[in-house]
Amino acid sequence: QVQLVESGGGLVQPGGSLRLSCADPGRIFSDNDMGWYRQAPGKQRELVARISSSGSTNYADSVKGRFFISRDNAKNTVYLQMNSLKPEDTSVYYCNGRRFGFDYWGKGTLVTVSS
Repeated sequence: QVQLVESGGGLVQPGGSLRLSCADPGRIFSDNDMGWYRQAPGKQRELVARISSSGSTNYADSVKGRFFISRDNAKNTVYLQMNSLKPEDTSVYYCNGRRFGFDYWGKGTLVTVSS
C-alpha cells in the first residue's frame, strides 16, 4: 500500500522556521522523485520543491533561498526546512511521490504563519 505521511506543521511567527517531514514507510519511492506542494484556501495546489532520487533539487521562485528540500533514503524520509517564513507561506503542505508516471499524495500538514 502506498502511503506518505507528513508531519511537522504548526503555527509559527513571521521570520520563524519549521521543518516538515514526509515518511515513506513502504519504501516505495526510494528510487523516485519526491516533492512538496502547498495549497492555500481558494488557490490551486502549487509546487514548492522537488528532489530527485540522486538528490538534484528545484524550487519555486517564491521560496528560493528560504526553503531547502532533502532526503534520507536510509530513513525513507523527505524533509522540507522552511526558514524566514512569511504569512503568505500559510498553506496545507502536501508530500508527493512520483512513480511510473503516477502521482501519490499524503494527507497534508497545515502550516500557519502569523503573529
